[in-house]
Amino acid sequence: MAEQKGIAILGIYVADTAYLAGRMPKIGETIQGSGFSLGPGGKGSNQAVAAGRAGAEVSFISKIGDDPFGKMALEIYEDAGVTPRVEVMPDMPSGAAFIFVNDTTGENAIIVYAGAAGTISEADVEAQRDVIEGARVFVTQLEQPPEAALAALRTARAAGVTTVFNPAPANSFDDACYGLSDFFVPNESEAAAIVGFDVVTEDDAKRAGEEFLRRGVKTALITLGDKGVYIHSAEISKRIPALSNAPAIDTAGAGDAFIGGFSTALAEGQGIEDAVRFGCATAGIAVTRRGTAPAMPTRAEIDTLLGAHA
Repeated sequence: MAEQKGIAILGIYVADTAYLAGRMPKIGETIQGSGFSLGPGGKGSNQAVAAGRAGAEVSFISKIGDDPFGKMALEIYEDAGVTPRVEVMPDMPSGAAFIFVNDTTGENAIIVYAGAAGTISEADVEAQRDVIEGARVFVTQLEQPPEAALAALRTARAAGVTTVFNPAPANSFDDACYGLSDFFVPNESEAAAIVGFDVVTEDDAKRAGEEFLRRGVKTALITLGDKGVYIHSAEISKRIPALSNAPAIDTAGAGDAFIGGFSTALAEGQGIEDAVRFGCATAGIAVTRRGTAPAMPTRAEIDTLLGAHA
């Protein structure tokens, strides 16, 4: 078998339409916004762009429509150094997302329509078997159908590929995914939805991590926003602080930035704690910029921030 290298990511691409305002409108209400942006997004796509800009050799498996939003995807993959393994569907639109961003706090709320990527199937995963098996790290989430995520995790595990499963958004998934996850990476709200209790403190995160390990996960990485990331495995249980060089203005895509950076470091052979710090630095820069994929930092920027916090 050829040497495994780089990262393979299965997920969706959507065009992000982001609206800035002081609050969400009520039903039937129209309010004045303070800003708007249109750009490429989708969790898997964002993670691929983050990894590509961070220096990884990364392939992105998905589907897009034959439309302007789909062309936007291919343009950013070329710019970020991502190899697109995407099927262009002439009879389906590319996905799209509505993103509300609070113009004071940077917090966000999102509605996603997967479009063409919502039709990703187990057969599509099988068609990309060579890409998954040839990677050193495989990443997926839950914006595409969960059956496809499960099939891809099984393919990766059978080939000895390190698996990173981001159970986001908090949709249901087959329990078999736990045992196929070398790294299980929810945020605090997703972790809480799974375990049934709030995840606020480090003790909460450790307790949630214990539950994930009980279900078969090797290592749980619970992202805690500006508090950093809690690592829990049989060998380690600790919080890695967040890293930043400026105040956060837009947290949309922060988790994707972390996973893209973390997976890049992992594919390079870095240890878990160093890889988590690399992911934290990636996210710490991304949240200081508007947008999701366009906010992902370069390798030089990540290395500079890490050096400043060494």
